[in-house]
Amino acid sequence: MTSSAGERLVDGYTLVVFDLDGVIYLIDRPIPGAVEAVGRLHAEGRAVAYATNNASRRSSEVADLLTGMGVPARPEEVLTSAAATAELLRDRLPAGAPVLVVGAEALRAELRAVGLRPVSTVDEQPAAVAQGYGPQVGWVDLAEASLAVRAGAPWYATNTDRTLPSPRGPLPGNGSLVAVLRTALGRDPDVVVGKPEPALFATAARRAGAGRTLVVGDRLDTDIEGARRAGLDSLLVLTGVSDVPELLAAAEPRRPTYVSIDLAGLFDPAAVVRVPGTPDAGGWSVTATDGGLDLDGAGRPLDALAALCAVAWSSEADAPVRPASPAAREALAALGLSG
Repeated sequence: MTSSAGERLVDGYTLVVFDLDGVIYLIDRPIPGAVEAVGRLHAEGRAVAYATNNASRRSSEVADLLTGMGVPARPEEVLTSAAATAELLRDRLPAGAPVLVVGAEALRAELRAVGLRPVSTVDEQPAAVAQGYGPQVGWVDLAEASLAVRAGAPWYATNTDRTLPSPRGPLPGNGSLVAVLRTALGRDPDVVVGKPEPALFATAARRAGAGRTLVVGDRLDTDIEGARRAGLDSLLVLTGVSDVPELLAAAEPRRPTYVSIDLAGLFDPAAVVRVPGTPDAGGWSVTATDGGLDLDGAGRPLDALAALCAVAWSSEADAPVRPASPAAREALAALGLSG
């Protein structure tokens, strides 16, 4: 079951909003096929935007990074959690107010750009704490933030991504650093700005006017849930963090509209599938038993995935998937499921 027989997925949308890490690139290397896919959208005159929870780069720096990879991008097309956090604090604090920053220089620069004053210690009486990812964040930074929050400063987190993708595998993200303060303080941040909160996607969708927006992401817990909260359709690509086992176990708020292996699914109807499908479709049959899910038949791996989602999501059981035919064994291997 594809998005629609013979119809390209991208043709149903006015704007395509991409996550970056895990979708367009991994840290600083473009993902195979991503440059070509975005170039094709540009060549067709389609509107694109980029929404990232990464608070370690400014919008202009992200645009420069993308352009250097062969993806021409303008700063106004890039929405970062750092910029969104700065704008939110600007609207809530007096001009020139001190904000204690835990994170990279990009977050400090965004705060300066909106007329606020980044500081580093509780002695400077910060009016708020802004915490974002930064590879140099250490104990001293977290200690000052802890003291400031205990003294009454509201605590803003740019995002709570537990990990960030890398060519060597997932690495600790800002959510892991937030967890340190959460443990020390015994409470959650007052405000979380980035995905899965809907603000970044809602801002992008407003640019599409009356047209439809498609969100493309690699994480169920941020990109897909954020799209759902914003009332937007979503495409999960399997080039980053979330994999097929996580998809099959996903709770309702984290279930995408479509799934594809990579960005080819935007253009090739055979490379994308709408989920969930039906238990019997595309040559496959999925049956739930006490011991798990049995996949039988033959066909496209993506059609098998749609059928598996139908049964796994309706049963809401974290069950192993077993092949009942040689073709099923091959399909499960292609999907990264043991068989």
